[in-house]
Amino acid sequence: MVTKHRLFVWLTPEVLADHQLVVFAADDDYRFGVLHSRVHETWARAKGSQLREAESGFRYTATSTFETFPFPETGQVQRDAIAAVARELEATRSCWLNPPEWLRDEVITFPATVTGPWAHLVEAPNAHGIGTGRYVRLVPRDEAAGRELARRTLTALYNAPPTWLRDLHTALDAAVLAAYGLPADADEQRILAHLLKLNLQGAALA
Repeated sequence: MVTKHRLFVWLTPEVLADHQLVVFAADDDYRFGVLHSRVHETWARAKGSQLREAESGFRYTATSTFETFPFPETGQVQRDAIAAVARELEATRSCWLNPPEWLRDEVITFPATVTGPWAHLVEAPNAHGIGTGRYVRLVPRDEAAGRELARRTLTALYNAPPTWLRDLHTALDAAVLAAYGLPADADEQRILAHLLKLNLQGAALA
């Protein structure tokens, strides 16, 4: 996550997150979309902690931002609408970060066990559960592609967002706001007031 923007990305099982990375055990596009919306950003900035001076940005503190955040109580149609935009955002963004024409597959093989972190990649395990892990990763097709890919980061993308990125976030925000029963042009104060109301209602029922 960078300081100027709240960013969420999918992680594969092979990634071992360190202690400073906030990880949510979720695998659906609906929650990905809600967390990536202006609604959640508004709540996170109000409930998160400060790093140092204001220019340094805020810290996403899961205990005060995620655990207190009320997801919308909505039907399947609206959940599907949020998920659809979230999938398009992630797919389009990923394609910009890693254009297929600049990449090639590289296969890495190594010993792995069926009880270890690479269990889902193990092929032909023996009687002791030890087999061959086969991991396919994407690498630059050549040196020129490597130089171009090095410049394509999420930070660079969001620091100078192109029209397609702004449009996708606008569509996602509208879908999430609709799920909360709020208009697409709702300001921060209205969003916070609505979320606080839902938060208090949830606390009363707990």
